[in-house]
Amino acid sequence: MNAALADITGYLDGLLDIPAFPDYPNAFNGLQLENSGRVSKIGAAVDAGLKVIEMALSEKVDLLLVHHGLFWGGCAPISGPTYRKLAKAIGADLAIYSAHLPLDAHPEIGNNVLLAADLGLAPTEAFFEFKGRRVGCFAVVDLDYTTLVRRIEQRFARAVWHCHAGPERIRKVGVVTGGAGSDLAQAKAEGVDTFITGEGPHHTFTLAEELGINLIYAGHYATETGGVKALADRLGSTFELPWVFLDHPSGL
Repeated sequence: MNAALADITGYLDGLLDIPAFPDYPNAFNGLQLENSGRVSKIGAAVDAGLKVIEMALSEKVDLLLVHHGLFWGGCAPISGPTYRKLAKAIGADLAIYSAHLPLDAHPEIGNNVLLAADLGLAPTEAFFEFKGRRVGCFAVVDLDYTTLVRRIEQRFARAVWHCHAGPERIRKVGVVTGGAGSDLAQAKAEGVDTFITGEGPHHTFTLAEELGINLIYAGHYATETGGVKALADRLGSTFELPWVFLDHPSGL
């Protein structure tokens, strides 16, 4: 069984509202690398790095769905690592499709709503504005802070960094996966007393204390695996194609 790449990318563009969704300059959401036009197996991964491309080829994937695409470092000469990963992908007829903030924000298969659901934070509402669109979610709760931290550590099977600078009994939890720690002040301004994200800069420890907000860093990579898996599963079901998750954690 195989499907036309054009049909798949058209479906993805519509599902994720790719043309209208704002993002960072180097996100380049949508199809980043074409292949010859057919897809027989989908791969899902967080990052479009050389190692992940090699994993995709070993799994005979011909469409790679990623959260962080090929161009995060900006324009650069096609040499060295850039040349090697593009040469491998093109030589193996591998298409690459990237969805960054559109996948974070999706109300059904987005990274944020999926993580919130995993943590028992429901129902959720849209939260955390970026260029006119809300990319995260929040939940109104009545929960002990220590209980929430325990849930997060059970979900990711490891200890997570956190700063208990807000209330012990939490009432409103915001979730923005990835690297939103640098925007902690915005999270506070939007009314949450506890903020869950992946990572952030050193100074946010002091900032959390000064703002009086609980801050939890559960890992940039770890918090962003759910969306690409759900997207690949939705695509596989829609087009009757097999898919595989290509797990290459950064530990960050």
